[in-house]
Amino acid sequence: MFREIFENVRSKSPVIHCITNYVTVNDCANILLACGASPIMADDSREVKEITSLSQGLVLNLGTLNLNTVLSMSIAGQAARELHHPVLLDPVGAGASQLRTQTALSLIQRLAPTVIRGNVSEIKNLITGKGTTRGVDAALADTLNDKNLDSAISLFQKFAAETKSIIAVSGPIDLIVDGQYTALIYNGHPMMPGITGSGCMLSCLITAFLAANPPDQYVSAVTAACCMMGLAGERAGEKLNRTGGGTATFRQYLLDEISLMNSDVFMEGINYESR
Repeated sequence: MFREIFENVRSKSPVIHCITNYVTVNDCANILLACGASPIMADDSREVKEITSLSQGLVLNLGTLNLNTVLSMSIAGQAARELHHPVLLDPVGAGASQLRTQTALSLIQRLAPTVIRGNVSEIKNLITGKGTTRGVDAALADTLNDKNLDSAISLFQKFAAETKSIIAVSGPIDLIVDGQYTALIYNGHPMMPGITGSGCMLSCLITAFLAANPPDQYVSAVTAACCMMGLAGERAGEKLNRTGGGTATFRQYLLDEISLMNSDVFMEGINYESR
């Protein structure tokens, strides 16, 4: 099943409408091209409904939030839901300000996103209002470990059931829940949090996987996308060890590995556990 999910992205080349942030917009466009999808970046409220109608998936990223993009996200999100297109909400920095947190909660209530993807601090802030925050980065105090994993899964499963969304929590171990299914993704590399936009890129990659596959495979598509991103990070890290370089080189290698990956490499390298 995962092989077909992976191959569908390259064969169908879905168009993904991204209302994202200006810090990572170039990386988001490039990772979509690298995985075989087609990006379109449009955030003017006067055109987003039309752009959404031409696309197969929508990413809403709160990274550089402002009142203009809030309106655009609402319009595009409503249009996507009417067209039955998958919608991913990336609540960047939830908990860092009331504007971010309340905007994310409002969009969740009105749009019922297909996927809500964030780091553990962001998702905990949306659920309880009590997650620790370090701006847009996950706080060390919220890191998942053997002691808190079961309670975290229970918390996120409840949130998934309440929102009717798939919850994708990024970190050293990625956690995917949908109210019943749980997947733990062990692919990844320690340098990934050290480059700006790794989470934003993952959100776009997930949306491409959703758009290229049927709704009854959405949870598996999210799992596959997270595995692909983590595996690309592992392979980029291995190449970096051989050639040298720092975070900028790692970013380049990460995109290279996404573009070069085929289904055989993908199937041989994915490392996940389902519960």
